[in-house]
Amino acid sequence: ALLSLRVSEHCGVGLVRSECAEEGFEALLLEPMAHPLSPQQDGRKADSGHPEPPPLQGLVLAPHAPLESAQLAGRMKCPSCSGSRMFYCYTCCCLVGVSPEHVPTLKLPVKIDIIKHPNETDGKSTAVHAKLIAPDDVSIYTYPCIPELDGQTQNVVLVFPGPDAMTVEELQTHFCENKGKRRAESLAEERWGKKLKVEEQRESLHTCTPEHPDNSQNHTCPVQRVIFIDSTWNQTTRIITDERLQALPRVELKSRRTCFWRHQKGSPDTYLATIEAIYYFLKDFHVHCLLREYTGEYDNLLFFYSFLHKLISKAKQDAGKS
Repeated sequence: ALLSLRVSEHCGVGLVRSECAEEGFEALLLEPMAHPLSPQQDGRKADSGHPEPPPLQGLVLAPHAPLESAQLAGRMKCPSCSGSRMFYCYTCCCLVGVSPEHVPTLKLPVKIDIIKHPNETDGKSTAVHAKLIAPDDVSIYTYPCIPELDGQTQNVVLVFPGPDAMTVEELQTHFCENKGKRRAESLAEERWGKKLKVEEQRESLHTCTPEHPDNSQNHTCPVQRVIFIDSTWNQTTRIITDERLQALPRVELKSRRTCFWRHQKGSPDTYLATIEAIYYFLKDFHVHCLLREYTGEYDNLLFFYSFLHKLISKAKQDAGKS
């Protein structure tokens, strides 16, 4: 599904929107390709010193040879639902015609929860790519089902634009400040509720104020869970206005251009596929929150996506289309 990261006026980032990604593999070949806008057309300044690289180039990926073999073999039945599938079953989130040892798996620094609109077809979502590559860290929910969220024990953010949304770079500062506020409020409630004696109050303050100083110094990950919404632009309101999500701080991504092959005419090229949005969030998170140099740690999230992009681009060229 196209997680459409819609560019906001104040920060240049976005929203989650769903487009068709892969239902009936042949259908992918019939849709017009997206044509990325130039920096001038897109309203962004060109970087003359660092030209933008070609789409999906330079990624550190596992070999695509197993997918090429599976393509030649054609569609096969899913062992669970018996549906006709190629590469994977988007209903059962399992591989079809590809051995697990030939598909990369990743361990992510955060848990990813994807909330999919009920009217979105499973076969139209690239979210399944994330589930296949990082099965232990990615969960997909169909609204109104959403993950259980405990903001007291975990820092949870929602990737969605808005006037109060922060950038990935601001996450560390935001949660450090909130941690201090929550700690102060907790201490005040404890003193008031239990009506401790003066001696017990002093002891409580002595032990609680530093609250695991060693752990807080060593803990460099400001967020434990990240929520993405997978739906069309018009369907988003139903999910984003759910009261269960209202207390979550929001995060906007930097503006990036989609490589999705079914980009709709007239829509910004900053409408990202779901898997693209997850990938770019983790890439920024790695650099700005974990404070580490990025060397391709999450590139394999695009293992299936990059192969389909390459396959469909070639088919377009062979058909004489730009």
